[in-house]
Amino acid sequence: MKRFNKTWGAVVIAMACVAAGAASAQGNDRPGGNPIVRDKFTADPAPLVVGDTLYLYVGHDEAQRDEMFTMREWLVYSTQDMKNWRAHGPVMNVRDFKWAKGDAWASQATEKNGKFYFYAAVEHDATHPGKAIAVAVADTPTGPFVDARGSALVVGEMTPKGTHSWEDIDPTVFTDDDGTSWLAWGNRQCYIARLKPNMIEIDGPIREITPPHFEEGPWLHKRGALYYLTYASLDRKTQRDEHVSYATAPAITGPWTYRGQLTGSGKYSFTIHPGIAEFKGNWYLFLHNAALAIGDLNGAIGRRAVTVEHLRYNADGTMQPVVQTAAGVGIPPPGAR
Repeated sequence: MKRFNKTWGAVVIAMACVAAGAASAQGNDRPGGNPIVRDKFTADPAPLVVGDTLYLYVGHDEAQRDEMFTMREWLVYSTQDMKNWRAHGPVMNVRDFKWAKGDAWASQATEKNGKFYFYAAVEHDATHPGKAIAVAVADTPTGPFVDARGSALVVGEMTPKGTHSWEDIDPTVFTDDDGTSWLAWGNRQCYIARLKPNMIEIDGPIREITPPHFEEGPWLHKRGALYYLTYASLDRKTQRDEHVSYATAPAITGPWTYRGQLTGSGKYSFTIHPGIAEFKGNWYLFLHNAALAIGDLNGAIGRRAVTVEHLRYNADGTMQPVVQTAAGVGIPPPGAR
C-alpha cells in the first residue's frame, strides 16, 4: 500500500504537475463506469461476494493539500449488478482497535462459519512499534465490527526479516476448498500463514513466498485447480510506479511461478492495489488510481479512487492483461461470450 523514502518527494511534485488532468467527481455518469465512488477518495479495494450481493471494502483517503496518507476509517459499498452501488458508511474506525494509534490502511473481509472477519493494517502503539495486522468480527458484512482479539494478530516481532517498520501491511485472506483459511501480507517481503479455525490466531509457522518485484498488496484467489497470488509490483530498475503482477501455483503453499504483469500503473498514482472476485458468473479486477478530483482537491498519492475492470482468463489459466478505463464494466469486454 505504501512505501516511504526519498522517491516520494519526486512523486509528489510529479503528481501536482499532472493533477490538473484528473477527472471531476461528476465527469463520468455511465453506470458501471470508473471510478466507482465519486464523492469520496477511496483506495485499496477488497471485494467479498455474499449470495447475490458483492460488498466492496475500501480505505478512505482524507489527505488535504500536500499530505500523504491520512486514513482513519474503512468504508463499505455494495452492488447487485456491478453498475449501481450503495454506500453503507464506515464499517470501522481505527480507534476501534484500542491498541492501535492510527493509519486505517488496506483491509479485506471474509465469511466463515456464519461470521464475518475483517483484517486490516494499522499502526500499533508504542508497545509494538510499527505496522500490525488487526482482526475484527461481525454478524453481517456491513458490521458493526468489533475487535476480535483485543490485540494484534501480527506484529513486527513475528516477521523480523523486514528492513522497515511497515512490513506487516495489506492482509489478504483466503479459504480453500477443504475449509482451511490462510492469511498473506507484506511489504517488500510476502508472508503466508495458516489461520486457526477461529480465524483470529495464526496456526503454525509464518512462511515467506516473495515473488519477483513484490512490493505490497497481495491478493489470493483460486480458479479451478490453480491458485493465484496477485500483487502490487515494482521493478526498481525500470519502473517509477507500482504495477500489478501475479504468480500461480498448484497448491496454496506453492511452488509459485511468476507469470508477469497483469496491469500497468494507476493513472497519476504511485500505488496500486488489486482485488479479485467472481460474481454472477463473471470475474472482476478491482484497482485504484488517482484520476478523480472532488471540489478543489485533485487526485494525489493520498487521494485515490477505486475502479473495476473485467478480468478474463486464457485456456491455460493465465490472466489476460487488463487496462484501466473510464468505461469500466459499463461495457462488456472485447470478445465477451
